[in-house]
Amino acid sequence: MTQKIEFDPKAFIAGLPLLPGVYRMLDSQGQVLYVGKAGQLKKRVASYFQKTNVSPRIRLMVSHIARIEVTVTRSEAEALLLENNLIKTLKPRYNILFRDDKSYPYIVLTGHKFPRLAYYRGATGKQHQYFGPYPNAHAAKESINLLQRIFRIRTCEDSFFKNRTRPCLLHQIHRCTAPCVGLISEQDYAGDTHNAALLLQGKQGEVEGLLRQAMEQAAEAQHYEQAAALRDQLHALHTVQQKQFIESGRATDADIVAVAELGGALCVNLAMVRGGRHLGDKSFFPQNAEGQAPGEVLEAFLAQHYLNRSVPPLILTSVEIAAEALEALFSGQAGHKVQIRHSVSGERRQWLDMALSNALLALRQHSGQQAGQLVRLEALREVLSLPQLSRIECFDISHTMGEATVASCVVYDNFSMRTAEYRRYNISGITGGDDYAAMRQALLRRYQKLQVGEGKRPDLVLIDGGAGQLGIAGAVMAELNLPDIPLIGVAKGVERKPGVEQLLLPHQEKPLQLPPDSPALHLIQQVRDEAHRFAISGHRARRGKARTASMLEEISGVGEKRRRNLLARFGGLQGVRQASVNELAQVEGISQSLAEKIYQQLH
Repeated sequence: MTQKIEFDPKAFIAGLPLLPGVYRMLDSQGQVLYVGKAGQLKKRVASYFQKTNVSPRIRLMVSHIARIEVTVTRSEAEALLLENNLIKTLKPRYNILFRDDKSYPYIVLTGHKFPRLAYYRGATGKQHQYFGPYPNAHAAKESINLLQRIFRIRTCEDSFFKNRTRPCLLHQIHRCTAPCVGLISEQDYAGDTHNAALLLQGKQGEVEGLLRQAMEQAAEAQHYEQAAALRDQLHALHTVQQKQFIESGRATDADIVAVAELGGALCVNLAMVRGGRHLGDKSFFPQNAEGQAPGEVLEAFLAQHYLNRSVPPLILTSVEIAAEALEALFSGQAGHKVQIRHSVSGERRQWLDMALSNALLALRQHSGQQAGQLVRLEALREVLSLPQLSRIECFDISHTMGEATVASCVVYDNFSMRTAEYRRYNISGITGGDDYAAMRQALLRRYQKLQVGEGKRPDLVLIDGGAGQLGIAGAVMAELNLPDIPLIGVAKGVERKPGVEQLLLPHQEKPLQLPPDSPALHLIQQVRDEAHRFAISGHRARRGKARTASMLEEISGVGEKRRRNLLARFGGLQGVRQASVNELAQVEGISQSLAEKIYQQLH
């Protein structure tokens, strides 16, 4: 029998250098408990083993340490970068963790002869102008709508733009000047895009001055129609300015980060200001942050949030932190100087106060939601005798008479739906309409990963279906050697109405029917309905794509070559539908009679 070797912190610390680096604390199973960085490894690691000034949380973590691994770096900024790469990869259970969101949206003005105004996510390049980032999609799309109203810049895809022979609906409702068919000169269009860019940069006064000057010159030259159009632009600009609830006298680019605490829960609010305009805000709720100081939470957020993301020149924080290493890391990453400031006054202090108020508001709302979810989860734990129940995964199948079958898997964990962990499975290789085969395929694809140690193990799996579906699920779990994961089938019952669902349990003949007002039933309905919604939306998208491709195929006389010519000429099926008979007849290989046939089939 191998004798267990106890970790000797004193001997280990004695061999550590007074150099910057990263340390990883591991338990006896080799699982990483915590990842940290230090300017001086020896002093920082030693602080965990002091008998005083150590929190209960740290004492619990230290009691599980079986070994510590260290990596020496050239600087504290380099240690910070390595630390956060490891945190994002390993997700240690004692580190403060923030959800790794998708990239933030931008507004882009493309570099074309007639630039396109568009919503954009992804890496930025030099060939286009990018404005943002925006905290959410709604803020970016609202700005695009306002700019369309003022400057009437095109938003259509290039394939649609190149193949127009007449103005589209957006021109008719005064949201586009129709450069596609030459209703505006390249020079005038360039003036509009230039003014739009200035407005996105926060230079409202400059835009107003240019528009007013152009309007006066047009009036003097007796170009009254042009002067009236410029007057309308000025009026629309004033309307937009009145809607902006924060305006800066300076074209500042800054992020405002505030952390608030309420009843032991913590929230970080991020507000974005670009070109002096407040673009909106977003709230984040950290994991593993119980008992942590607000400053530590805020520092963890900054390090994790801005890693490999664009960083503005100024970050304002609601609490003071040791910012030197962060500033060095962000400046090197961004290619420009980045300052992190706490002690500010005037307008910037107002920004911080607003962000702090929004963090507290989000905490109150979150607290109310959490309380309701806790009641539901506790009730379900009691009904099913699963005291540790936390993570629920639910499956549903959607198709139309066997066409475009899609299976959904949604996840409920830690009192909320975890949308980032949802998955859809396009089902293939089965007889159309065979829900049992579809469910089997989805479950196999989902849980085969658990056999090789990947993915998260659910505490409960819900199957939206009756006894047959549940039987398939049980067989799959047995096949994967996962028979101990609890399964429940959610059947609609005889009346097929909400509130009369029957819960089917394996090896139990009589279904369980909870009262309509049962909090446990409400939680099951919430998760089941979300799985249903997610499956239907995926199925509709898949079916629509398949039908779009097949509509032209169903027209006799339109082979692959002619179909390809039509789609290329009009930029897709929507363009083909909008084309007249004469326009269709201009496509290579399409006669007048075939054009009439295509038009009739599509209308």
